Amino acid sequence: MSNEDYLKDISEIKNLMNKSSRFISLSGLSGILAGVYALVGAAATYWLVTTYSYGTLILDGWVFRSVMLILFMIAFLSAITGIILTTRKAKKTGEKIWDNSSRRLLFNFLIPLVAGGLYTLIILWQGKYGQTGGLMLIFYGLALVNASKYSIGDIKYLGFIQITLGLIAALYPGYGFWLWVIGFGIMHIVYGTWMHFKYDVK
Repeated sequence: MSNEDYLKDISEIKNLMNKSSRFISLSGLSGILAGVYALVGAAATYWLVTTYSYGTLILDGWVFRSVMLILFMIAFLSAITGIILTTRKAKKTGEKIWDNSSRRLLFNFLIPLVAGGLYTLIILWQGKYGQTGGLMLIFYGLALVNASKYSIGDIKYLGFIQITLGLIAALYPGYGFWLWVIGFGIMHIVYGTWMHFKYDVK
């Protein structure tokens, strides 16, 4: 066996090991759409708060409940879109959508995300609205970094960006909303576009 054949065999073994331990069918397009949902939701939230609450939120007010509903819808639509597009991509590439790698990915993604969501709700209940944008960015970023071990490694870079934006929002809570828009909206679109052309377009 020549050195060239030997290196080729090693490369094929490495690819097989990556496929068996990582879920690689994440769709870049789902990231783009998640960013679009976030921007639309942010625009609706900004309009509600500035029009009916004069720039402030009251915990038991209808505007606050509307904002919570918008956040829920953004998360719900992003999750459904991600599942549909990822499932479609997995079928095209012949990859199983629900196996050990996808279960590990989901489990490691949800641990920091659920913990962060509960903590953010506690902070909201205490009326500390200025911290929520930063907290959502930080815990989401941690979830991405944690899950990157079981998926496309590039998602950790998006996680690092989200964490950085969250820390900046913690330092400057008055800009938390706009940093949230950058993180969940603009960065998702930029990252999703990059991933789409890097992995999806052949």
